[in-house]
Amino acid sequence: MIYAAITGWGKCLPPAVLTNDDLATFLDTDDEWITSRTGMKERRISHVEVSELSAVAAARALAAAGKTAADVQLIVFGSTTFDEMCPNAASNVQRLLGASNAACMDVNTACTSGMYGLSTAAAMIKCGAIRSAIVIGAEVVSKMMEWSNRNVAVLFGDGAAAIYLEASDREEGVIAESLGCSGESRDILSVQGWGTKYADKKRPFGNTTWQFLGQDIFKKAVAGMSRACERVIDKTGINIEAIDLVVPHQANLRIIDTLTKKLKLPPEKVFINIERYGNMSAATALVALVEAVEEGRVTPGCTILMPAFGGGLTWSAHLLKWGLRTQPLAQTDIELPPNTRTGLEIVNSIRNPA
Repeated sequence: MIYAAITGWGKCLPPAVLTNDDLATFLDTDDEWITSRTGMKERRISHVEVSELSAVAAARALAAAGKTAADVQLIVFGSTTFDEMCPNAASNVQRLLGASNAACMDVNTACTSGMYGLSTAAAMIKCGAIRSAIVIGAEVVSKMMEWSNRNVAVLFGDGAAAIYLEASDREEGVIAESLGCSGESRDILSVQGWGTKYADKKRPFGNTTWQFLGQDIFKKAVAGMSRACERVIDKTGINIEAIDLVVPHQANLRIIDTLTKKLKLPPEKVFINIERYGNMSAATALVALVEAVEEGRVTPGCTILMPAFGGGLTWSAHLLKWGLRTQPLAQTDIELPPNTRTGLEIVNSIRNPA
């Protein structure tokens, strides 16, 4: 049997930081209000397009795997904020990497996009269609944020992560997954003014109105992720105590805490980095996975559960078995172009374009 092993990992966080105190300069809020309700202290704001963030993250994943761009047979780019809709953004990552042998596709399931992308690439490797893939989860939400809306403006940040998958005869990588969607509730989390539906109203990209019903989202998120986790556990017959680490989508600390209690998991088994980055939508879960590896929370052969949810309302859970290596084989010197502006300065330029 063919498995899709994770052999490379990388992230790219833009250097500009937007703190809760920065948000309080133009919103009716403060650090205590945001932290107590979300667990977030700061988030990153990108000075480049999402494809550029993604290419750097992908280059770092390739280096960690000891591979070159020529080794990549497929690029799956999960996002909601593609810099272009046509041609697809994955093709721009291919060009930036020089990965001319790679097929390219975009996936948009909102915050679960990176995880749906992982299922897509892993399935193609398992069926023998390809032997290797880069999976990306990335967002530059800042450019289309409704910055006057306190309910959403405090939640989101920018970032990217990538993992390299390759065929293996060892049982590792994605062992099982459960994917689903509660489409009847899709309107409780939606971005209006973005898409062909609004073209006749001549609303430019970025001129958006966010529909975000927090309490309803909370309930649906916990229900969807717990259902997905239960299905994965049933599929594999694994005992919940055998899970070594949970790396959830980092949308809200209260959601994570509630899910942890519902699954009867000890808090020390849950990886959390929400205070540093907020919700990076499609990038969130994969950035958390990369950081869990970097911080030594992922050990050789460990079992990892990754629940997520997003607009749609999509939900998922993945059960991963890590391989034997947790250290990168090499590093890359590829970096983002320099940035001289603070996070607040970038956001203010979006809020008040010249």
